[in-house]
Amino acid sequence: MKSKTLKVGIGFATGRKSFRKVLRSQIHSWVESGLVEDTSISLNVFVAYDLSYQKTHSNDFTNIHPDQSSKLDGVFFAGKEEIQKEIDDLVQSGILSSKEASRVFGKGYAGQRNAILYGAIKKQMDCLIFLDDDEYPFAVTNDHNHAIWSGQPVLANHILAIGQADYTHGYHCGYVSPIPYMEFNDILPEEDFQTFIEAISNDILNWTNVKKIMSQGGVTYSDTTVLRERKMYPVKEVNGAKFISGANLGINITDPSRILPFYNPPNARGEDTFLSTCLGNRNVMRVPCYTFHDGFSMYHRLLEGSLPIHLQFIKADNDKVIQRFYKACVGWIRYKPLLLYITNRDGFDEEIASMKKKLQAVLPKVSAYFNRPEFMTILPELEKYQRNVGKHYKDFLETQEIWAKVMEHLTQK
Repeated sequence: MKSKTLKVGIGFATGRKSFRKVLRSQIHSWVESGLVEDTSISLNVFVAYDLSYQKTHSNDFTNIHPDQSSKLDGVFFAGKEEIQKEIDDLVQSGILSSKEASRVFGKGYAGQRNAILYGAIKKQMDCLIFLDDDEYPFAVTNDHNHAIWSGQPVLANHILAIGQADYTHGYHCGYVSPIPYMEFNDILPEEDFQTFIEAISNDILNWTNVKKIMSQGGVTYSDTTVLRERKMYPVKEVNGAKFISGANLGINITDPSRILPFYNPPNARGEDTFLSTCLGNRNVMRVPCYTFHDGFSMYHRLLEGSLPIHLQFIKADNDKVIQRFYKACVGWIRYKPLLLYITNRDGFDEEIASMKKKLQAVLPKVSAYFNRPEFMTILPELEKYQRNVGKHYKDFLETQEIWAKVMEHLTQK
């Protein structure tokens, strides 16, 4: 980096009331890492918040205690009104049309992440590190059925590596997968559930990984080798993608012309996956730091300093767990057609036909096992997003073209 002061943006796309507790924990970690006292580093937090997610108020996000904000060089918030103001400015300046601006900064996580990315570039940050509002700076390992915890200098690891990379990508532990522990029976034998997972899965979510996580009660434990060796390594391209996640993610933004936007199909997720498909000519480094994903919102007490000795098994025996799994399945099935279209165009029709055949065979069993008829909607969702895959692919490409115009505008200012 050329600047004597490294301007670091830390981005949160949030909607949870627990955000301020998460930020407080992160700031404590930055203090302990020596980042706050380091006069060569400027720490700036960028928050895009959605009030509709948990029926929150703006002060649930903006009312940060002075003891915490004093440790930061800047705090910037983007709610609905602030994002709309940026859209209006771009439209009135003739940079984008209203439709183009809505495409890039619209509803959903992709729009929120793009708003944060835009804000960080506009404020002339050197890098932007995305953190999630349900991930904490801890690693957990399993030693003789006891949880062993260690603090993780997440931000420091990304800062150390970002000058050598376009993107830096960390690790995740905890409740990363929404798939609960299940006891198979005559209604849903294991081989049928395997067929279901294979139908909806991608290169990251596959049966081998799922079975291992299920055997651990839905918990992903940290790899002690990663924690011990502390090595970085390049992320290799797999089937046309260098897979990253949307958080514990660093982006070098010193050259706006190399920065890419997030995109997901309407009402789907996968904004990190689709960005992954664009990184073939980017240097993506895996950095040795973990975040603990509190996917079921059970471990807020970690932020108060209480470290559990045992992590709970997540069983498919309550509505909250089943509903989260169902929503995840719908999210996966909505973005898989576009992912296949991008990474395996020649085999697209064959892959979709295979998915449909598998789902037709096992969805009645999955629905009966969970006693949830809504699982039967997964096949119609697949068919809907298959029909629209051409439009979504066009939107995906146009989003990149629109973003390039925004980046050109910022570099000329």
